[in-house]
Amino acid sequence: MTGGFRVRRVVTSRTGGVSAPPYDSFNLGDHVGDDPAAVAANRRRLADGIGLPFERLVWMEQIHSRNVTVVDGPVKGVVEATDALVTDVPDLALVTLSADCVPLLLADDQAGVIAAVHAGRVGARIGIVPRVLDVMVAKGASVERIGAFLGPAASGRQYEVPAAMRADVEKHLPGSATTTVRGTPGIDLRAGLRRQLLQAGLSGVAEDPRCTIEDRTLFSHRRGAPTGRLAGVIWMESTPGE
Repeated sequence: MTGGFRVRRVVTSRTGGVSAPPYDSFNLGDHVGDDPAAVAANRRRLADGIGLPFERLVWMEQIHSRNVTVVDGPVKGVVEATDALVTDVPDLALVTLSADCVPLLLADDQAGVIAAVHAGRVGARIGIVPRVLDVMVAKGASVERIGAFLGPAASGRQYEVPAAMRADVEKHLPGSATTTVRGTPGIDLRAGLRRQLLQAGLSGVAEDPRCTIEDRTLFSHRRGAPTGRLAGVIWMESTPGE
């Protein structure tokens, strides 16, 4: 094997599922008040869509922490009390859910180590990303080979916060302070995370520029709660790249 593993990444939208309003329609969150049967059906649609058995998708409880969990096979239910998953197992899809927070997908294609991260304001502020990178390296990844993908999230144009909160987040995640389109204090978590990742030595950071608050094809908690959750998914195909 010379080409490394073939890594796949998917981000869902709010269309194509069976959930009723206000979760219409492809809600993948089981903690937001939606009909559990609809969520289960949507999750099976996701598995079918990416071509993996349903049980090969790994879900997190997500508690806005800096907890990182290594998984080495299918998990029944959810991985409790964690906001990042790391694996080196092919055909195991790691899922992060969001509706304004940043879904962060990381991969060292050569080493075959991947991660899915739920990076909200709290988790990003307290340093979940450096912890994830440490765990990936412990599994055999090399920081300079890791590529990152930042999914759709609340943009700095719309993510309005109190001035004291902006200053606090900027202190812990430099590069995240911004001013919204209304001229009020705001934060751009993706900008801060991009800076943090590049300063850590990553080879590259790609980004889906869509703002969940602005784009109504995406779920946004800040735009209107209750609402559903998008999924960011990453997995490695079992056949190595050539």
